[in-house]
Amino acid sequence: MQPNMTGNADKSRGARLEARISVEQKTVLQQAAALSGRTLSEFVVASAQEAASRVIQEHETIRLSRAEQAAFVTALLKPPAANARLRQAAAAYRKQMGL
Repeated sequence: MQPNMTGNADKSRGARLEARISVEQKTVLQQAAALSGRTLSEFVVASAQEAASRVIQEHETIRLSRAEQAAFVTALLKPPAANARLRQAAAAYRKQMGL
C-alpha cells in the first residue's frame, strides 16, 4: 500500500530531490506550473506524486476478464485434487519447516 501523502506536506519536507533536465523540459514544466497556479517545485512534486501513485496502483491491482474471473473463483471454490508431485512438495515443505 502507498502512504497517505495528502495533508500539510510543509511539516514533513525533510528530504530533497534534485534532477538534471534540459532547458526545453524546464520551460515546459514552468509553463505548466504557471498555468496551474503553482510554483515549479509544487508542480513537479505534485505531478511526480500523481504518477507514482498511478504506477503503484497499476501494480497492486489485478485485472481479469470475465472468463478469468470465473476460472479464478472456480479454482478457489472447487480446487482440483492434489497430484503426487504437489503432495511430495507439501511433504518436503513441512519437513523443511519442521511442521
